[in-house]
This record gives sequence, C-alpha cells and structure tokens, in this order.
Amino acid sequence: MDPTRNPYTPGAGRIPPALVGRAAELNAAELLIRRTESGLTGRSLMLSGLRGVGKTVLLNEMRRRADRAGWLTASVEAKQDRKGADQSRARLAREVTAGARAVQPWHTRATTAVKAALRTIESFAITAGIGPVSASATIRPSGRAASGDIELDLEDLVADVAPALHETHIGMALFIDEIQDLDTPMLTAVLSAQHRASQHEWPFYVFGTGLPVVPAVLADARSYAERQFDYRLIDRLSPADAREALEGPAADGGVTFEPEALDLLLRCAGGYPYFLQVYGDLAWQCSPQSPIQVADAETAIVLGTDELDRSLFASRWERATPRQKQFMAAMAEDPGPSAVSDLTVRMGKKRPSELSVFRDELLRRGLVYAPGRGLLDFTVPLMADFVRRHDTDLSPAGRSHLGSTTRRRTPSL
Repeated sequence: MDPTRNPYTPGAGRIPPALVGRAAELNAAELLIRRTESGLTGRSLMLSGLRGVGKTVLLNEMRRRADRAGWLTASVEAKQDRKGADQSRARLAREVTAGARAVQPWHTRATTAVKAALRTIESFAITAGIGPVSASATIRPSGRAASGDIELDLEDLVADVAPALHETHIGMALFIDEIQDLDTPMLTAVLSAQHRASQHEWPFYVFGTGLPVVPAVLADARSYAERQFDYRLIDRLSPADAREALEGPAADGGVTFEPEALDLLLRCAGGYPYFLQVYGDLAWQCSPQSPIQVADAETAIVLGTDELDRSLFASRWERATPRQKQFMAAMAEDPGPSAVSDLTVRMGKKRPSELSVFRDELLRRGLVYAPGRGLLDFTVPLMADFVRRHDTDLSPAGRSHLGSTTRRRTPSL
C-alpha cells in the first residue's frame, strides 16, 4: 500500500492519528483553561503510569491546548544526572522566555503589570544565562528572581507574573515529563511555587507525567503534594479503544483488516498505545493491498517485536549491570508483579535484605517499581517477555549471561 498514506505514527511522544481513551484527562485540562478564563483556579494535573501508555502524548496535547488558549507555557524533560539538572534550569528559563514572547496581549497592551512581569522574567533568564526576553530598551531586569536559589527565584517569578496573567485572563503552566527524575532542589522549587500559587489563587499550574511512583516521590519531597494535584493513573487502552486506535485511522484511508488479522494485532499490542502504533505501521507496510490479512499481521508482529526489542527493551536492558540483569531475569519468571520473598529464594539468598542493593539500584534507574509492599514489577510493559525471549537458562547460574544469548522465542503476547 501507499507508504505516504500510512497513518500510524510510532515514536516517543508523537500524537497518534486517533487519540482515543483519554477524553477524561483532556477534558480536565480543558476545564482548567475555561475556569482560568473566568478568573477561577483549580488543581494541577499529574499523570502517572508505565512506559508506553501515552503519558507524554497526553502532556504534549495538553500543552497544545494551553498554547491555543494563549497561555504562557514552558516544557521541561527531567533527567537524572547532574548535567540533566543544569539543563532543566536552563531549559525552564529558555522556555519561559520564549513563552513570554508568544503572549500576544502582552505586546499589544503593555500595562504596568505586564512590564513588571517581563522585567522579572528577564532577571530569571539572565541568571540562568539565557538572555533578555525582549529587545525593547524600555524593559530592564528587575533584580527579582535572580538570587541563584531556584526555589526563591521560581516563587518570585510566579508572584510577579500573576498580576499580568489575571489582567489577560490566561494561565502559566509548566509541563514536566518524567517528573520523578527532577533533582530535589528543582522538584521542591516547582512544588513550592505551585503551593504558593494555590494559596493565593494565582493561575499557575504544573502538568506532569511520570512512572507509577510519582505520587509517592512528590509526597516525599513536600507532604502537601498529595493534596496539591489531580492525580490520574494512565493505563493501557480498553479493548474497544485499542480497536478504534488501530482500525479507525486505516478506515479513514479506505483500508480495512481481516477480522482475524485485527484480533491478532490487538492481542499482541496488549492495549498499549505505543505498541499499537508500531504494529499498525508495520502491518500497513507489509500489506500489498486492502484488506490487511493474517499473513501480513503475522509478519508485522515478527518485525514489530524485533523493533521493540531494539528500540525499547534492549536499551534499558543494556543499562543494567550483570547482577542487575540476573535480578530482572528472576523477576521475569513471574506472570505479573514479583514478590521479593520469591526473588530471594530464586537468587539463592537467605534474606530479602541481601537483595536490597540491586533492588534499590533498579528502582533509581526507573527499570522497576514497587506496585505494593514487598512487590516489584517492570516499568516497561512486557519487559518480562523480552527477557524470556532472549534467555536460554533461567537458573541462577545462567541468569548473569542473558545479555550474550542469541536464542529467540516466538512472541508470547
């Protein structure tokens, strides 16, 4: 079939052709925008879930809607290392500066409040080494938001921008992806600024995404964070929504699936939006014409599984040390979350505490999470299948050599 008409869009954070099953979250963002236009405020949104469920897609779509409403927006992708922490601050200053330039009412009606906001934004940007927000000679840094302490500076920034936001009936929003990876000073600064804004009814919001541990991470950083956000757990799509996400875009292009082919692709994708896009893209490529047949779907599954292994699973697997790989291989024996007590036995240890070093390292790297007390699971859906596909020996002696094995198993999805 014509590759230029292929509707599927596999890739991190890319908006799929049919953004289905997420109406509740998008409606919540739209409600916040409408309340702000009316001079009211609300709670910020925090999205958590496994990788591949479309959290970043949702975050990007929410920002697009805020941008269309004329909001001052900024986007940050958190990273764990020290360089990532410095980049987060610079990115925040750059994005706030760019966002201020894009607020049309501030350029057409430069009131006293607007000028004060721009002066503080310039101070914030210059402190971060970004440069001025405006080429106008009448705008000079205020000296506010310029202490070098991110918590104090961000609070100053929000406080000084709020009057200009009220005047123009818009909000300011930070969109933070992988928020659990923000360094502690930056995370506490964001939470403190949001908390202060809420207390004073300033239209400043934080939209975040992260792994299932996000509510606990935020609560550890600031105890009031557990009441500060509208938390939404983003899970796999329902069977009906998954079917629409795969079948709908093809139908819009005049292409159909044989029922058995569609069922096979849906079963292998498991309701995960990213997997649906990968398998849908390859099914389109493999099919010479409509309808897409079972043989096309089978080929797409083989090719798609290889692509997922390389692009999603292997990169995370290779980050682990041999001992951590051994630990994850022991987890892969379970069809769902693993009990730490079972892993202790499989790893040949006497006490769960003997596994704590490997467990904590994998938790910090975001490869596993704790869905409950005494339980561990992978943060990437179907990671256990990847481990099993590439393993020839799940005995304790063989687990540390998983990275070098070559035997493949057929997908067990």
